[in-house]
Amino acid sequence: MTALSELPTLVLGPLEGRPDGDWQRAPAGKWTPAQIVEHLAIGMNFSADKFVARRAHDPMVRRRRTFLERLAHLFILDLQWYPRGFKAPEGSRPGERVSRASADAHFRAGLAKWVEVERLLLPARRNDLFVKHPRLGDLTMEEWIRFHVVHARHHARQIRERLSA
Repeated sequence: MTALSELPTLVLGPLEGRPDGDWQRAPAGKWTPAQIVEHLAIGMNFSADKFVARRAHDPMVRRRRTFLERLAHLFILDLQWYPRGFKAPEGSRPGERVSRASADAHFRAGLAKWVEVERLLLPARRNDLFVKHPRLGDLTMEEWIRFHVVHARHHARQIRERLSA
């Protein structure tokens, strides 16, 4: 598997052996570690499911990116810098109360789906199958993987901050 294999250690590693209460700790108005893990899981599951659903599609052509999509691509995928302060897209926001077990299981399921996506679709559909990201435009599988890694690093910092407070 690709760089996604580092995500369990990166995201779940700081939470390993911690009591359930640590998964629920967050400053007012901020997500808990459990909600962060669930947010990451939602994105991984969504993108993996979309690629599997589209695997029988004819070869696709990437739509032209807007200026903002090109700028986001530059910062997030090329420079691997995830800006702070943006609100997550509506469909990727976790519920108010997310349990440790649920978030952990959903996250691991998303990773497992990506193992299957890579097995089914790479390298044959590397450059002709796309799924639209709400801020980056159409992305290939490998671009989505890169996004998930950069995105997870961003949120792993937040998890470590919550645990050190």
